[in-house]
Amino acid sequence: MITQLKGKLVEKNPTYAVIDCNGVGYLLHISLNTYSALPDNENVLVYTHLSIREDAHTLFGFSSKVEREIFRLLTSVSGVGPSIARTMLSSMTSEEVQQAIASENVKEIQSVKGIGAKTAQRVIVDLKDKVLKIFDLDEVSVTQNNTNKEEALSALEVLGFARKQVDKVVGNILKETPKASVEQLIKQALKNL
Repeated sequence: MITQLKGKLVEKNPTYAVIDCNGVGYLLHISLNTYSALPDNENVLVYTHLSIREDAHTLFGFSSKVEREIFRLLTSVSGVGPSIARTMLSSMTSEEVQQAIASENVKEIQSVKGIGAKTAQRVIVDLKDKVLKIFDLDEVSVTQNNTNKEEALSALEVLGFARKQVDKVVGNILKETPKASVEQLIKQALKNL
């Protein structure tokens, strides 16, 4: 029904934003990624998804169409409601969610608050083919990247670094050079730590 809003950003905090469209203020529930992407007090274009339940009509806002699409895919899975999908998109970027689903990384999906082992597996089973098709991901490169990333992370952990710290660094390196080998990942990570 409401697919996007264009107007002045009146209020913004990590969980919601208010956008004034010609005198009408819309309350949008947003993820942390959208919060970071929204400028302060400027005219903005936000993509939306209206969730209708018996007791509430809730409008969710997204900084990109890709994030909205991932949200819609996640909420199509039994056991994943809008608030869990929003939490997932707050703790991971849209790309990280795509990669986790495409590479069948149950651990990463399960790391999101509110998602157990069964739900994480259901997300992968229900969405893997859709994610590969919609976002045109190559299954081989996803698996290769994931294997290299895991090996590099393990090696860096052995060297005494905290997993959370190195995970972010290695993830950033993979964004810049997706085809990096394990050795390249480790060397680059050591330079950045």
